[in-house]
This record gives sequence, C-alpha cells and structure tokens, in this order.
Amino acid sequence: MAEKEYTLVEHLEELRRRIIITAVFFLVFFVIGFFYVKDIYNFFMGHLGYKLMVLGPSDIMWLYFHIAGIVAIAGTIPVLAWQTWAFVKPALKPFERKVALAYIPALFLLFVGGLAFGYFLIFPNIMRFLLKMGSGLMTNSFTADKYFSFLINMTLPFGVAFELPLVSMFLTSLGIMNPYKVVKVRKYAYLILVIIASMISPPEFLSHISVAIPLILIFELSIFMAKVVFRRKQKRIALLSLEEV
Repeated sequence: MAEKEYTLVEHLEELRRRIIITAVFFLVFFVIGFFYVKDIYNFFMGHLGYKLMVLGPSDIMWLYFHIAGIVAIAGTIPVLAWQTWAFVKPALKPFERKVALAYIPALFLLFVGGLAFGYFLIFPNIMRFLLKMGSGLMTNSFTADKYFSFLINMTLPFGVAFELPLVSMFLTSLGIMNPYKVVKVRKYAYLILVIIASMISPPEFLSHISVAIPLILIFELSIFMAKVVFRRKQKRIALLSLEEV
C-alpha cells in the first residue's frame, strides 16, 4: 500500500498530535513518580545512615518534583522514541523502519544503564573523596536540596550520554550523520565534553576527570558504532546498485 502524502499543514498537525501524546504520557509518569517518591527516596537514602535536613517547606516540594521528574523522563523516553518513529515513518524505507523500530527499547535500557553507571560508580567515588577531604575538619550534615542536586548532576548526564551511541547509529542509518566528518571536529567535541564535565561535577580536578573520561569514551564509542553502520550502509547501497545494472 502506498503511503499517504501529507501537506505542510497536515505535517504540522501530525507533529502537534505526537507532541501532545508525549506530553500526556510525561504527566502520567510524573503523577506515578509523585506517588512513589517516598519509596524512591528511601531507596536512595538506604546507604547514607541518617536523614537529610530541609531548610524550609519549599525544599520538600522541590524534592518531590525532582524525583517525580526523573521518573517521568525515564518513562517518557520510549514513548518519545515511538512517537518520533511514527512521525518520520512515512519518509523511511522499509529497512529503515525496521532498524528505527529496533532502537526504541534500547533507548530506554541505555538511559537506565547510564543512570545506574552514574549512581553506582561515579557518584559514590566522588562522594567518598569529598567526605575524606572534610574528615576531621567538619561535621557532615546535608540538606535534601543540596544532596539530591548533587546526585542528579552525577547521574542524569550519564543517562543522556549513554544514548549517544544509539542516536549516532540511528542518524547514520538515515543518512543524516556522517561519522567520518564528525571525526574532523573531535578536538572541539572533547573541549565541549570537558566543559560539561566541569559544570556538572564538584569544583575540583579529580571530579572533573572522573566525569570527563567516561563522557569522552562514550563519544568515541558513538563514532565507532556509527562507522560500523555507515560501512554496512555503503555496502548495501553498492549491492543494490549492482542488482539494478
């Protein structure tokens, strides 16, 4: 069956509908996360050994909204991916549709994997280092605002970064990205990643390095995977050209 051709107005209406669906799911996941904030909070606080402080009533609401927001982002990622796929589907070839559809569950898994990497590896190591710096000099007592801001800064960027290899593969498969051109601007990408690492990590050298190195490795993995997809696509195009001759 031939795909229906859309006018510009119909494209915009379709885009609007996809955005609304995604926003509705975000709100649903946000409400779900809001109801389970206490369980999520207790999970994150199980290893700390004492309760965090709040300096005002607004801090409690801030905590609820931030935890619920993280749940909503994680839950909405596969929905957003599906809606994006459905929107661009008419412009894709049958093979590209299958490839794009296969990326959807992987996006969610990689996001969760990135959060786990940041929480179980990066966050505790930097936390221990900072606590040792203040050992014997001061009493450690954290507010919920400061603690969870630090936790989110150490985990959420890795949730996003872990999706870069998959996104680069997807864009390469669609012909939007050429990894061999991206390589030419590698040094600028490194600089941007180092700046990002310095912005999301505590203001000391070890923390910057602990965050920057994983981000750079993920970037290099993204280029490598994109090159694999690019070479396979070139071979497939060459074979199709030979069959048409």
